[in-house]
Amino acid sequence: MSDETKSIHEFDVELIVEYYATLERQGPGSPELTLKALSFIENLHDDAHIADVGCGSGGQTMVLAQNAPGRITGVDLFPAFIDKFNRNAEEQGLQHRVKGIVESMDSMSFEDEELDLIWSEGSIYNIGFERGFREWRRFLKPGGCVAVSEASWFTNERPAEIEEFWMDAYPGIDTIPNKMAQMQNAGYVPLASFIVPDRCWKEDFYEPQVRAQEVFLETHAGNRAAVDFIENQRHEIQLYHKYSQYYGYAFYIGKKL
Repeated sequence: MSDETKSIHEFDVELIVEYYATLERQGPGSPELTLKALSFIENLHDDAHIADVGCGSGGQTMVLAQNAPGRITGVDLFPAFIDKFNRNAEEQGLQHRVKGIVESMDSMSFEDEELDLIWSEGSIYNIGFERGFREWRRFLKPGGCVAVSEASWFTNERPAEIEEFWMDAYPGIDTIPNKMAQMQNAGYVPLASFIVPDRCWKEDFYEPQVRAQEVFLETHAGNRAAVDFIENQRHEIQLYHKYSQYYGYAFYIGKKL
């Protein structure tokens, strides 16, 4: 992390939430990617209960609801995301089977073996990949599945600049084989793993932020913290364009033993 660019951990979380709440997606992904991951799940039925953990405003959740049976509970710590989530569900006529609740992913109120599927796109890092797989396992029925996307190294070695950035942002980042082993060690049969395509970063996640950043700076004119935060976001985008061959997101899908 350079002296000029602040760490993401230095910013007020409410400022971060306010910014990301303006976006349709809070992380790299796409409807096509969600459907690809869903294609590996075979245990769903009309009475199934799915939890989307760290759901944000629910872009991926609505795709799930339109393409999978059962009911879905979206879980997120921040009311701003859940308010938008529930509005989205109502606008799409899904409110009868899709509901967002405010809860922390490390203290969810589901009963043991209540869930058929736990979904989490780009959010499990908040609790840690291996910890999330271990702690969420009790909520799944026997044969229930978990599907998450997670920041991952694509190579065993990488340039110091991007290594330094990720060791500050998320020290839990690891290679895909190591992540698969963590999932298996947590009590799951690995079903699939695949890399999130480059376009999901550039076209679906980063391009919409160009205008969002302009609006955010206009809204917070004269706010140094807001300016520094947007500089942080732009630095992240520059690093991705420079080093995307070394890292990205990967989907990990497993079935509870």
